Amino acid sequence: MTTPRKNKFLNALDTFATVFGSAAAVSAAVEAGRTPGSRHLRNLGIDPKNFNSIGRF
Repeated sequence: MTTPRKNKFLNALDTFATVFGSAAAVSAAVEAGRTPGSRHLRNLGIDPKNFNSIGRF
């Protein structure tokens, strides 16, 4: 059985990996001119319905 402290660390590590992976996926999609997956956008706190209204420079 894992201790609560270890669970907290593993949960934080999992969250970091999820956010980092989603950021990489969204970045790659935008660079390729594609719309990123809605799951990745939601992981980053971006509403997928409003993604196209974000200004690009």
